[in-house]
Amino acid sequence: MGIKLNLKVMVFLQFFIWGAWLVTFGSYMINTLGFTGSEVGIVYSSKGLAAVIMPSLIGIIADRWVKANRLYGILHLLGAVALFTAAHVSDPNLMFWVMLFNAMVYMPTMALSNTISYSSLEKIGLDAAKDFPSIRVFGTVGFIFALWLISLLGLELSNVQLYIAAGASVLLSLQSLTLPDCPTSKVKKNKSWVSMLGLDAFVLFKKKKMAIFFLFAMLLGASLQITNTFGNPFLHDFAKNPEFTDSLVVKYPAILSSIAQFSEVFFILAIPSFLRRFGIKKVMLISMIAWTLRFSFFAFGDPSPFGFTLLLLSMIVYGCAFDFFNISGAIFVEKEVDSSIRASAQGLFMTMVNGVGAYVGSILSGKVVDYFTVDGVKDWKTIWLIFGSYTLVLAFVFAISFRYKHDHEEMKQVTASH
Repeated sequence: MGIKLNLKVMVFLQFFIWGAWLVTFGSYMINTLGFTGSEVGIVYSSKGLAAVIMPSLIGIIADRWVKANRLYGILHLLGAVALFTAAHVSDPNLMFWVMLFNAMVYMPTMALSNTISYSSLEKIGLDAAKDFPSIRVFGTVGFIFALWLISLLGLELSNVQLYIAAGASVLLSLQSLTLPDCPTSKVKKNKSWVSMLGLDAFVLFKKKKMAIFFLFAMLLGASLQITNTFGNPFLHDFAKNPEFTDSLVVKYPAILSSIAQFSEVFFILAIPSFLRRFGIKKVMLISMIAWTLRFSFFAFGDPSPFGFTLLLLSMIVYGCAFDFFNISGAIFVEKEVDSSIRASAQGLFMTMVNGVGAYVGSILSGKVVDYFTVDGVKDWKTIWLIFGSYTLVLAFVFAISFRYKHDHEEMKQVTASH
């Protein structure tokens, strides 16, 4: 019980750090520092750049030379320095480099936290597949708690959010000293660097079906980054309308955004039944339609009673948009790829979504926001409708180009194992 509690604290802090700034940082840069949409997009693109290569490199170091729990603590300590530094930066170019360094040390810790959890559970004779989900849910709790804390304290437009994240990073670095040791692996020392970096999975691009899948994974990864970057700044802009100054949407936009995380929990639980009934292709299509609804609800939403309902619906469908593709996509990879390169293929899938897709989404969405900004006023309705049209076109092209036959019995077996 002691080890499980320790792991829950670790996972809670892991996602608390992210939740303290990820959603609200864009609003701070736009409203407090006066950054343009493109400048904010470039800063957020740092996460995508770091996600392309850093998790694999750090994974190699943890496998070969440094115990995962020790490396985990070092990275979070470096992250604390980066976040503390970012709180003092007001230049967009310097902010990009500081946040790139932060992303380079933070992104690998997400995989390391899984490694530490699996290793620790196995040491005490527990089944990781069975016991880890009850630990991982504390990550969602930590993310939501951070959002509520930053919002209720009125820090969404303040650099104090970065100080809080830095403080939590220091705390997690210290807590890592109490985690069980994760020995380096002798087996993986014999693997080639190509395999360790997951590059052997690129052979999958020779198969048309897999190439199409990875392409759409990247394009939908861009959609996720759009809302991460500009969802909160959009809600803060309602403060410029005197009619909405005292609305809850303007006062606590991050709390409204946290409903999306609650929604995720529900849709994650719904995925197995949806997959069994509709199959992987239709579940992915549902995800794309949900992204279209997410952006469309944003386009017509506002703090008025009817408009607030639309904003609320936008948060609810986010869970479907995000999880239906990510999780069904991971199951698709597991089902279609040979076991010898399955881990590399899953890494490639995540790289396309959180790496390449996130980078492209950050850069292009920033340019779209700037294009529809006149004298500091953003035409959010047009901006969100463009993003909604983008995902609608994706859904249409995906429906035509992605060929996949649903096997009800086989999917029943696959989802049962999840």
